[in-house]
Amino acid sequence: MEPPLPEDVTGRELDADVRRDLSGLSGENATAVARHLVQVARLLDDDPALALEHARAAQRRAGRVGAVREATGLAAYRAGEYEEALRELRTARRITGSQEHLPVMADCERGLGRPERALDAAAGPAADALDRAGRIELAIVVAGARRDLGQADAAVLELRLPELTGSVPPGLRESQARLQEAYDDALAAAGRPVPRRGRGGATGAQVAEGGVVDEDDDVLLWEEEA
Repeated sequence: MEPPLPEDVTGRELDADVRRDLSGLSGENATAVARHLVQVARLLDDDPALALEHARAAQRRAGRVGAVREATGLAAYRAGEYEEALRELRTARRITGSQEHLPVMADCERGLGRPERALDAAAGPAADALDRAGRIELAIVVAGARRDLGQADAAVLELRLPELTGSVPPGLRESQARLQEAYDDALAAAGRPVPRRGRGGATGAQVAEGGVVDEDDDVLLWEEEA
């Protein structure tokens, strides 16, 4: 039994690249899958359980389409169904070859009480394929895994990425804010003072020639490129 679809959802709201992925399906089936995927996107934040129902409906109709397996995996993750999320995202990776969702997969391992596996996933070669935003998300997950293992100081170190301080491109500012929030949380969990943030996300650090140095322990956080 599929969840009902609102009449105003046509499927044309879907991203053009995803619609192209559905082009191998019959017209009626492609439209139904597209409409379910639109509902996944609409409901993911407010009702992830219902979003997952729509994703499963799409998956039953188009299980060989990478975008459908990705949507099902992400909806399962948001709904707390971590085993299903891992299974779907692994399948999506086999279909598409993309490592984009590695941070989510690692976080699923944490959700299943397996922080060591999260660390193993992050240390593998797949992490090298991530873009800057993906590397930030993976660092946040790894820091969480370190804290799960009682390694509070190591969690702080995991988050000392170049993007922690200074300016970043507009498209990376949300990721930077998440990184800074995770860093502050890690400092607090380690019993260390959380510095005030100034303009541009500076964390009470001294700006030194060639980089930013943490006032607490003189660790170089980033270096200017030559």
